[in-house]
Amino acid sequence: MRSVQRTSDDMSLIRDSSLVWLASGIVGVSFGAVSVAGGLPVWVPVLMSLVVYAGSAQFSAVGVLLAGGGPIAAAATGLLLNTRTAAFSLAVADIIGTGRASRLLGAHLVTDETVAFALAQSDPVRQRRAFWISGLGLFAVWNIGVLAGGLAGGALGDTARYGLDAAFPAVLVALVLPQLRTDAAVRRSALLGAVIALALTPAVPAGVPVLLALAGLFLHRRQPVEAAV
Repeated sequence: MRSVQRTSDDMSLIRDSSLVWLASGIVGVSFGAVSVAGGLPVWVPVLMSLVVYAGSAQFSAVGVLLAGGGPIAAAATGLLLNTRTAAFSLAVADIIGTGRASRLLGAHLVTDETVAFALAQSDPVRQRRAFWISGLGLFAVWNIGVLAGGLAGGALGDTARYGLDAAFPAVLVALVLPQLRTDAAVRRSALLGAVIALALTPAVPAGVPVLLALAGLFLHRRQPVEAAV
């Protein structure tokens, strides 16, 4: 009975993750196609996706390379945009597991989507399964999409012109809405982060406003644990 329940829960998590996977595949195809159309060999976006695995940071790094920047500048840009995952890693440290292999692989799978999906679950066991199911699926779909886009080259162009790039933020909003509805502290933090990001968008490079929006976390206050009677 327990195995049947677990299978049912896993199928539910797979179904819920599928929208994120679809969005990731679309963006991955765009990344591969744009990279190759800009003059990079296919192996560059493919290897970057396997080793770096950070969508926005990859787009930024490739943008620097295609604009004539060197590999050091490209790497520095990617690292700056990806520093936000340090905070995400702290949020899911207990969810990933305690083993060395789990920590190493889990750290590689930490993304905006996997963290949001895991934290949206109701209990620790389901959070852990949600993280691994969504994370492994997202990694596979992203890399398949990048390879497909790279092989297609410039034939596909930039999928963002079709508005498909809006799929990612739309799915993320759907994941965090339940927490925003039930936690006033989260709402305050999110509002401050949104204000910071919108105010700085015209003045700083793409991706940096999201990083600076983490300052909204300073408004978050955990409710004190009630003493046992």
